[in-house]
Amino acid sequence: MSKIKNIKTTVYQWKGKTVPPQGNFCTNASDLLYEKSDSMGSFRFHEWLVCEIETEDGTIGIGNAALAPQVTKKTIDTYLKPLVIGESPFDYNYIWEKMYRRTHAWGRKGIGMVAISAIDIAIWDLIGKLLKQPVFKLLGGRTKEKIPVYASKLYSQPLKDLQKEAELYKSQGFTMFKMRFGWGPKDGAEGMRKNIELVEAVREVIGEDTDLMMDCYMGWNLDYTKRMIPRLIKFNPRWLEEPVLADDIHGYAELNNMNAIPISGGEHEFSLMGFRQLLDLKAVSYIQYDTNRVGGITAANKINALAEAYQVPVIPHAGQMHNYHLTMSNLNCPLSEFFPVHDVEVGNELFYYIFDGDPAPKNGFIDLDDNKPGLGLTLTDKYKSDFNIIE
Repeated sequence: MSKIKNIKTTVYQWKGKTVPPQGNFCTNASDLLYEKSDSMGSFRFHEWLVCEIETEDGTIGIGNAALAPQVTKKTIDTYLKPLVIGESPFDYNYIWEKMYRRTHAWGRKGIGMVAISAIDIAIWDLIGKLLKQPVFKLLGGRTKEKIPVYASKLYSQPLKDLQKEAELYKSQGFTMFKMRFGWGPKDGAEGMRKNIELVEAVREVIGEDTDLMMDCYMGWNLDYTKRMIPRLIKFNPRWLEEPVLADDIHGYAELNNMNAIPISGGEHEFSLMGFRQLLDLKAVSYIQYDTNRVGGITAANKINALAEAYQVPVIPHAGQMHNYHLTMSNLNCPLSEFFPVHDVEVGNELFYYIFDGDPAPKNGFIDLDDNKPGLGLTLTDKYKSDFNIIE
């Protein structure tokens, strides 16, 4: 069987049109700091890494990573590439363990795991192409006819504009929606009132018989969240997402065990062991890893099995093909996130500017093609002039 002969990493640095930041756009972990600038700035992803793995027969698998792409590129090129060259892609578990264990002293969370993720995703895409099968078929096959998706945007903005956006997604057939809060602890009682006004505005449009998810993006703290939850219960949220810092797992546990609103998280967790801690503490009611952060498809599949044993659903962060294949092949993954195609704002939108093949939703569902091998993605040159390319 053909072995891996080369790994190529490329950073796509966006220089095209962007939507400028608004005040109180979305709470985030920097909000509690004294800031004179855009506190959301460090959470925007205006770069993306593409990892291409080639075998001796010329087959190429494509992986990707969105967090700190330039540092991730350096990590792959310097530390991981030598561990992978010469291996068979079908020994993916061995390759994963070798990358994980050889970099364990510094790489088990954060950038190290993001770099492993990009390689592992590319290996699974490669295997699918070599076997002429979609990745979800390799993971166990189709567990649902189509994947229900929720429209994930609705950032804080003037109420009329927010309602207009919500109406757009409703008209497109979505019945599940996620919104963001604009105010946090430093904004006091007035900020609490403004947050409630955002929720009221969205509920007025989407009605009561729909799922509404609420995202804090780590911008609150334990005290503030405990004060907000009683005010939010009447809106019947499906979950309250990342209310506190990702490292505050005991804070998550305290909030989730209030049994008032289900708490979700895991977008910023990076390991199987980390998710075991969250599950043991009953800290989350929904797990939201991202495959291109958590160690790739190999690791994500293990987390899915662990979560299923605890009967905690997994709903990966950000949609995108590396997550959709896992959702399709796992009964414990009931639905997916979908970021509407949009001008570049936070940066998740860049996926649509770099890759072709992501399915478009129809009436709130997406489907995967049984006949497209691998992840079903190709690189597009359509927007290449809008990027600085770093090879």
